[in-house]
Amino acid sequence: MNKKFKSGVFAINKKARLKYQVLETIEAGLILNGAETKSIKNHQVNLGDAFAQILGGEIWLIGTHVSPYKYSKISFDPKRSRKLLLNKAEIVQIAGKLQKGLTLVPLKLYSKKNRIKLELGLARGLKTYHKKQILKERDLAKNARRELRDFN
Repeated sequence: MNKKFKSGVFAINKKARLKYQVLETIEAGLILNGAETKSIKNHQVNLGDAFAQILGGEIWLIGTHVSPYKYSKISFDPKRSRKLLLNKAEIVQIAGKLQKGLTLVPLKLYSKKNRIKLELGLARGLKTYHKKQILKERDLAKNARRELRDFN
């Protein structure tokens, strides 16, 4: 088992924080089959190109890659759309915010009380110059920490 994340976190979408300005986060459950659950618990999941969309009054997670579990006899499509579990009031509230030009981006896949949960972010896309500025600030902060460490 690959334990590169702190306990309970199976995948983090690192690109989301760079590409988008996350305004609000939402916790949602997922509908998964047993083989997908085992695969996710073994950290065989990628949120890199994933997004969430409202289709038919329900929210679906699209583009998440869950590798097939090698000990399972049941096969599934690794890139299939997965339904997210939210109540109607939350879906209506999210739909209203999506009309304002925001998007739903998956941020983190984790376990909570033995259930697999997804943290969604209501986000606005960043311009290229904002992304460059964020990277520049990160590099400056990193260099400052390095200088302080070397000085001490």
